[in-house]
Amino acid sequence: MVTRVRRTRSEERILAAAAELFYANGLRGVGMDQVIAASGVAKSTLYAHFRTKEDLVAAYLSRTDDSWTAQLREAAARAGSGPAEQLVGLFDALADAFDRHGFFGCPFVSAAVEADLDSRARALTVRHVERRQAWLAELAERAGAADPGGLARDLGLLIDGALASGRLLQDRAVVEGAKSAARRMVAAHT
Repeated sequence: MVTRVRRTRSEERILAAAAELFYANGLRGVGMDQVIAASGVAKSTLYAHFRTKEDLVAAYLSRTDDSWTAQLREAAARAGSGPAEQLVGLFDALADAFDRHGFFGCPFVSAAVEADLDSRARALTVRHVERRQAWLAELAERAGAADPGGLARDLGLLIDGALASGRLLQDRAVVEGAKSAARRMVAAHT
């Protein structure tokens, strides 16, 4: 049992270090030696958990997907119980992210840009977007949108656009503008 606890702590340190490095520098801008140095684990420990960089990137993206989806859902829930309120309130997750560390952009867009079209990293980015869009469409349908898929698509574009513009401009007002546009969009569709 002690071995599993130690392994879990090492794996967590590796993933935490990799997440910071990948988010700030991109997938291609980070080598395994940097992850080893930042995590403080031995090379053999890193490779015991992640046999290849592709495995580490996949774990990072899966973990980021879970974390970001939870942040969006929590922000939506804080906005109220109504699905229309939640569709607008989820943009608070973007503001929260900006307040924590500024914008380095969307890790999924960054990964998709860097990854080969047939890579596992790109497949994970596509899965993230599909999951997010399905959730947005479900909320839009519950909010009474005439075209839930269309509203979900437009809100997804606002989210992605806010993250991209936020990275470029480093201005929190981008998120406030996206939230305001989302409010108008939801009102027009419901």
